[in-house]
Amino acid sequence: MRNQVQNQITDPEVYKTLLESTKAIPWKIDWATMKFAYIGPQIEKLLGWTADSWVSAEDWIARMHPDDREVVPNYCITQSKAGHDHEADYRALTKIGGYIWIRDVVHVVRNEQGEVTALVGFMFDISERKKTEEEVLRLQKELEHLSYKDGLTDLPNRRMFDSVIELEWLNAKRYRHPLSLILMDIDFFKQYNDHYGHLQGDACLKQVAQILSQSVTRSRDLIARFGGEEFVIVLPETDAVAARTIAERCQHLMEQANIAHRKSEVSDRLTISIGVNTIIPSQKDDLLAFIDKTDRQLYLAKEKGRNLIV
Repeated sequence: MRNQVQNQITDPEVYKTLLESTKAIPWKIDWATMKFAYIGPQIEKLLGWTADSWVSAEDWIARMHPDDREVVPNYCITQSKAGHDHEADYRALTKIGGYIWIRDVVHVVRNEQGEVTALVGFMFDISERKKTEEEVLRLQKELEHLSYKDGLTDLPNRRMFDSVIELEWLNAKRYRHPLSLILMDIDFFKQYNDHYGHLQGDACLKQVAQILSQSVTRSRDLIARFGGEEFVIVLPETDAVAARTIAERCQHLMEQANIAHRKSEVSDRLTISIGVNTIIPSQKDDLLAFIDKTDRQLYLAKEKGRNLIV
């Protein structure tokens, strides 16, 4: 039985079947002739061109967007000559005249003398990823025309939060990734304002914003002022355990800051109540309901005595 399994694993037909059953498109080019020794039949489903129509590297270059044709082939040739494995993103022409974003992952094969003999690789369809990147860039460009920053704390404001949470919700739904949300409220902030004055209250909000900003480190994580004395953190691709850890970090940072609050009913120092919620959204889930549930978690933390995470 064991020998039978080993024979199956080393059978070229088994390898071929495995390669041709993946979404990635395998290919091989002979370096001396620059002709395709093989390309997976999946190429026809993706681009419309039959596998036997990919004769040489010239076909690859010809079926590339003109703007990418000026850069990508030269880059790949230079890297291959140097014997460096590499990746390249470009727009590939479909048979019906459109373009699909492709990521080519290339491995350089060398002989015992170190000479390049072949290139092997995989083509991946990254069109959806590029759409997401383009949407993020669009949002960044909008920042040039619209104010997305809170005037007091210098954090992103509610408008920015609304834009980002909507985009990350769509991404989480599309790719089945977890999305976490943290809502935070400064405990008894009205009493703080009444006792220390509104100018000191504004200074306190600025300080809290700076403190909470230290709780996140990834570029896609967003911390924003949600309104009044409330702050929010959007955590893409973050499960419930990791979200809880970040919430605890927020509380720990506030404890370390040691901001006096003589009129608080839970401590002589400034504290925060936190609501945490995580979801892998399906088609039936609703974004506003997700935000509302997180807000109810925050309300429950305050109802249970404040300075808590729920």
